Amino acid sequence: MRIAVFGSNGRMGTEACRAVNMDDGLNLVAGIDIGDSRATAANVDVVVDFTHPDSVMDNIAWCIDKGISAVVGTTGFTAERLDEIKAMLGSDPQVGVLIAPNFSIGAVLMMHFSAVAAPYFDTVEIIETHHTGKADAPSGTAATTAKLVAEARSAASAPAMPDSTTHEVDGARGASIEGVRVHSLRLQGVIAQQEVRLTSMGETLSIINDARDRSSYMPGVLQGIRWVASHPGLTVGLEPVLGITR
Repeated sequence: MRIAVFGSNGRMGTEACRAVNMDDGLNLVAGIDIGDSRATAANVDVVVDFTHPDSVMDNIAWCIDKGISAVVGTTGFTAERLDEIKAMLGSDPQVGVLIAPNFSIGAVLMMHFSAVAAPYFDTVEIIETHHTGKADAPSGTAATTAKLVAEARSAASAPAMPDSTTHEVDGARGASIEGVRVHSLRLQGVIAQQEVRLTSMGETLSIINDARDRSSYMPGVLQGIRWVASHPGLTVGLEPVLGITR
């Protein structure tokens, strides 16, 4: 398979280029970054995008127009952006677009396990930590986890989580995503860590994923590359690639 990587000079893009080059079944045709022409990627099978929320939508539109499937690790996607991509793909999609908030297989399992456990505990909060260069807060993984937790609790008719806070410095209790509190830390020297802390009286369950090296994301990226070309349309999350049903 012929592959191009957009954002090839960035931290994740560099790892993606290395992973593609090391895979016998893939051929890295182009590594493209700011100021480079996308023309060298016009005949590839799959584009891997690790760019920036400000440029990713134009990159996806370009891929769809060229009939190229895309694996997107750039974050910052809203419901409106996802609807826009569906409109680009049309009613009879000819290419696949896979958007994953996290390509770490461990992180995907962490999100899945958190949703399974959430209805059985009184309170659930999320603490995510990333490097200081990350553009969005909370992370896409944390936001997705919060939504999955909220959906699981709603489906189980779990009661509202208790919280007696009436006086709060703005932001002290974190962001509220569908009623689930998410706390974002940005620290130098960190790559990515997320903890989902679930508690009831007398018991705490902590589910933690700690990415210590960006190479940990590459097995998920490579599986996504092989999967997306044969699955037209928009797919959000790595779960379908791994066969995990929500």
